[in-house]
Amino acid sequence: MPTPTAHRSWRSALSVYLRAPVLTMLFLGFSAGLPFLLVFSTLSAWLRSDGVEVAAIGFFAWIGILYSIKFFWAPVVDRLALPGLTRWLGQRRGWMLLAQAMIAAGLAGLSSLDPPNQLPLVALFALLVAFGSATQDISIDAFRIESAPEDLQAAMASTYIIGYRGGLIAAGAGALYLASLVSWHVAYLAMAALMAVGMLTVLVRPEPERQALATQLIHEPRVRAFLRASRGRPAWLRRLGAWVIGAVVCPFTDFFGRHGLKALWLLAFVAVFRISDLAMASMANPLYIDLGFSLEAIANVTNVFGIAMSIGGGLLGGLLVARYGVGPILILGATATALTNLLFVALSLAGDSLPMLVVTIVGDNLSNGLASAVFIAFLSGLTSRAYTATQYALFSSLMTLPGKFLSGFGGLVVEAHGYADFFLAASVLGLPAIALAVWVSRDRRLAPAPTTA
Repeated sequence: MPTPTAHRSWRSALSVYLRAPVLTMLFLGFSAGLPFLLVFSTLSAWLRSDGVEVAAIGFFAWIGILYSIKFFWAPVVDRLALPGLTRWLGQRRGWMLLAQAMIAAGLAGLSSLDPPNQLPLVALFALLVAFGSATQDISIDAFRIESAPEDLQAAMASTYIIGYRGGLIAAGAGALYLASLVSWHVAYLAMAALMAVGMLTVLVRPEPERQALATQLIHEPRVRAFLRASRGRPAWLRRLGAWVIGAVVCPFTDFFGRHGLKALWLLAFVAVFRISDLAMASMANPLYIDLGFSLEAIANVTNVFGIAMSIGGGLLGGLLVARYGVGPILILGATATALTNLLFVALSLAGDSLPMLVVTIVGDNLSNGLASAVFIAFLSGLTSRAYTATQYALFSSLMTLPGKFLSGFGGLVVEAHGYADFFLAASVLGLPAIALAVWVSRDRRLAPAPTTA
């Protein structure tokens, strides 16, 4: 077992980005990011450009709910073997390939439609893409956690973020560019073809080592107790009961069993860590527009500086975690996220100032990239490898729901108090996350120190 040390060398920290599991996440991140905008802003642009009413387009936002409730079917992805695919590729890669096929089929289906005349079919295929995308996210998260030890998780999260951003660029700017040059139908068909990046990665990379489902179940005390108590009942009922207990009940009892009362504080930390930046997200673009910035200026600054800083922040987060460990960087990420909201306060007071807009977007995206990388690494360490898909899906859903819920009230707060007070309040929302990050960092079992290479 490696010996704990205070720091790793910078060279050793940088070398993690050359490991095969870390590089793999670059391509899987691209596959995860690609479908997201294609059922949201890019699809909205297509519908509006083809003359679909704004009111009808607004209802398509509900498709995003699938991403926030993916923990409901995560136990199925975690434990249910797919006929043929699981035997051929394994549990994680089999589900990933199936999800990627659903995404590709949904995008190809969308490419064949005439939105103004086939809007129900557009919604149906968009739901297929979103469901496949959320299912792919569950599988990729489990694959990442099981593919490498904890000291590589931050670097894997960083390359995943870079790949994810690449997928967003392809689905955003790339699809719009193709649509303007050729047609929306060709754009969506090209996006379907780009899912081959993820499919090839699944076929090339090996399945993580994990116990067979039957072996996992038989080692669960609750499953054994159920089987003893259900002797004499039909075999199919006993198998179903054992599966439900192992797939649905045990992931939760495992988490609370490992952490006791700390589990409630950990769930609170997961819920509030990103609440500051998610709560203010809905009012960022309205602020830019109300201050008088042109759409072109906003697009240029957010694409050039925003994406570059988000990628840079992700890389920096992975590097710092590899050198200093998760704990100190959790505090840094939580603090930076809260403080950078104050840049929006300054921007709202400065008015139509392009330099201030650049500084705000640079700071916001740099801190978000860093915080995302370290928090993904923290959640990966918090997840039991016996229940990776189910537990991580729960954590990732809990991470976004409170902030998204509060974000919906952003317009009301701005109307009543103005942008400056709104972003100041969003910054204050980050204080509990900082306090809990300090608590987590002091517990070496929750935030272990880095190890020598």
